[in-house]
Amino acid sequence: MRTLQVHFSNRQQPDQPLKPGVQRIVRHATGQVGLGDDRVGPLLLAQFCVDQRGVWLQVASGTRGIHVNGRPVRRMALLRAGDAVYADGAEMLLRGECEPVTHPPAPQAASDEDMRVLLRGVGGRYHGRCFTLDQPRTIGSDPHSDILIDEPAFADSHARLERHGEKVLLRDLGSAEGTQVNGVTVRHCWLQAGDQLVFEGNHRFVLEVPLNPRIPASHFPQSEERETAEPADASMPERRPRRWPWLLLSALLLGAAISALLLFGAR
Repeated sequence: MRTLQVHFSNRQQPDQPLKPGVQRIVRHATGQVGLGDDRVGPLLLAQFCVDQRGVWLQVASGTRGIHVNGRPVRRMALLRAGDAVYADGAEMLLRGECEPVTHPPAPQAASDEDMRVLLRGVGGRYHGRCFTLDQPRTIGSDPHSDILIDEPAFADSHARLERHGEKVLLRDLGSAEGTQVNGVTVRHCWLQAGDQLVFEGNHRFVLEVPLNPRIPASHFPQSEERETAEPADASMPERRPRRWPWLLLSALLLGAAISALLLFGAR
C-alpha cells in the first residue's frame, strides 16, 4: 500500500502520515478539528482505519456532516490517494506519491495501443464514463478537447495524456496551476495504475491499467494448460457423479420398507 499523508487545507495541523491502525478525527473544546489520540475529552467525529486492504473512513455513531469529495458519508467509505475528506468545516486531503517529470519526452507517433488502459471518471461531470488511452487525450475547455472541462477559468488546452510504451505521461500544456495527482499539484508526471487526477476541484479521474496488458493468452505454453487440468495426485481414482440421485434412492428405500410392513404385518 502506498504511503499516505493527511494534509489540512486550512493549515490547522501539519501534514501527518497515515500509519497502520486507527487514527481519530476529533473536535477539541476550542472547536478545532484535527487528528487526536485515544485520550478521553475531544469529541470523536470519525476515524481513519488503515490495514493491508487500504484506508477506510469510519463515521462515529450519530455524527452528521462528514463528506468525501463532496458526497455525504453516513457510516463508512473506502478512500484512495487524492480524496478530500470534509469534517465539521475542516478539509483533509489525502496526499499520496507521484512521479513528477522535469523534462518530459517528446510526443510519440500514434500507434495501436492497448485499449484496456483507460481513464475512469469517479466524480464530477464524467462520473462513470471511461476514456481509452489508445491515443493521446487532451483535457481543456476548448470544445474540440477529448475531455471537455467547461469552466470559465480552465485553460483551452490544460494537459494531455500520452502513452509512451508501458508508461502513461501527464503533459502540462500551459495550465495556470497544474494538475492534482494523488493530492499533489504537478505539471508533468508519470502515472501509475490507481492514480487519481483532479481538475478544477471536482472533476475526478482514476487511471486503470490491466495486469500484464502486453502478455496475450497464447503466450502461455500448452503443456502448462494440460498440467493444470490434470489432478494433483494421479494415483487417486477419479470421482464420478453417482448415477442414482439421492431423492430417487430414498423413495425406493421408503417404498421397500412400506411393502415389508404390509407383507409381514398382515400375517
